[in-house]
Amino acid sequence: MHIAVLGAGLLGRPIAERLHRTGHSVTVYNRTRHRTDGLTELGITVAASPREAVESSDRILLLLADAEAIRAVLSDQPTQLFAGRIIIQMGTIGPAQSVAFEQDITAGGGEYCEAPVLGSVAEAQKGALLVLFGGTREQLIRCDEVLGSLSREPHYVGTVGKAAALKLALNQLIAAEMAAFSLSLALVQQEHVDVELFMAVLRKSALFAPTFDKKLPRLLSRDYSSPNFSVQHLVKDVHLFLERARAMKLATSGLEGVIPLLSGAIDRGLADVDYSAMFETVSPQLTQDV
Repeated sequence: MHIAVLGAGLLGRPIAERLHRTGHSVTVYNRTRHRTDGLTELGITVAASPREAVESSDRILLLLADAEAIRAVLSDQPTQLFAGRIIIQMGTIGPAQSVAFEQDITAGGGEYCEAPVLGSVAEAQKGALLVLFGGTREQLIRCDEVLGSLSREPHYVGTVGKAAALKLALNQLIAAEMAAFSLSLALVQQEHVDVELFMAVLRKSALFAPTFDKKLPRLLSRDYSSPNFSVQHLVKDVHLFLERARAMKLATSGLEGVIPLLSGAIDRGLADVDYSAMFETVSPQLTQDV
């Protein structure tokens, strides 16, 4: 199958490489050209424009930073360009934004569905992403050849907008869990309680989440390089969640408290590193190794 991947960032590039390795013909476009360096040598076509990428393909995967970036790419193309093609939106955007894109694409004779994912580079490389599908069941069947290369079992959520909502709900937990773990770890360190004892007790309790073990080395070393998910992208997702939750009259004060932690990391020049860098806001004074 001929697949276009628009966006070769942290997740877009390994997805393109995975699709190529599993036998698909892949064309990639990225506005910042250097992000596609080395793809041609792998046998992946690098397009000079979004239109060139779309024209070469049956399925179009959108792995762009946000709704604004998607809107810019789509609005620059003639409406008829998407006719007869399926657009699969795989980034994290708001439910209403996703529904609006569906309306635009279908008005031009194309099809639109959403497939946001949980997981990062390692999962993309192994084809082990958790894919959340929004659209019709018939579309999921027709997209299975693509999504089946990226996920062991895509989850059908419902119509367009439902998968986007579920992805926001899950990403809210990423922010909340990291904020809570950072605060507990900071207290343990400041009180000179053994960190390994803290973790041993935590692992045996119902409070434990695997992400705590995954992120602990970053927090102890304060090394947030080579991110799986950056601070600036998590900030964007938290704001999207808050916007939707407030519109539904939900109490959001707990999550609102996480925003200054992420913003504080950005103020420290940490926008592009791993989101666990919010620890620098939670515990900025601690410098000794524990």
